[in-house]
This record gives sequence, C-alpha cells and structure tokens, in this order.
Amino acid sequence: MDAGAKLDHMANQIATFFRSYPEAEAVAGVHDHIVSFWSPVMRRDLMARAETRVGNLDPLVVAALHTLSTRKSPAQREAAGPSEVGEIGASDAG
Repeated sequence: MDAGAKLDHMANQIATFFRSYPEAEAVAGVHDHIVSFWSPVMRRDLMARAETRVGNLDPLVVAALHTLSTRKSPAQREAAGPSEVGEIGASDAG
C-alpha cells in the first residue's frame, strides 16, 4: 500500500467511526480528529488527494476537509475560554 492509499484508508476508518453520528457531528468529529492528530504534511497530502479525486475517500472525509480552513481547531476552541467573564467571586473554584 503506497503512502497516499494509506492516508485514504486511515481517514476512511475515522469516517467509519463517526458514521453513526448525525451528519454535522460526524463531519465535525472527522475534522477535529484530523486537525488534532495528523501532521500538517499528512493533512496537506490528504487535501491534495481529495482535490484531485485520487483515491477513494469517504464523503464524510471530503466534507471535513472542506471545513479545514473555516473551522477552528479543537485546541483553539478550548483555549479561547468563555466569551464573558462572570462576577468576581461567582466562581466555585477554590
């Protein structure tokens, strides 16, 4: 199996895992996994394969790749914190 076919296979396995989720959640799940665990080179190569329609990518993978430039990574969403700061002393921490 060449490197490109291996990328397709791994991406399709991720899509298979998320297949039972509602479509929007499945696309987001595939996106988040690829952004969180794949190197930039792997993402670039997979995107190139999707754009040239080389290989056999699952439609969920293709949909997730289309959101790569518009959707924040999971780390960015978590680090952003709350959109508003609550009252001083309103926290139950410590």
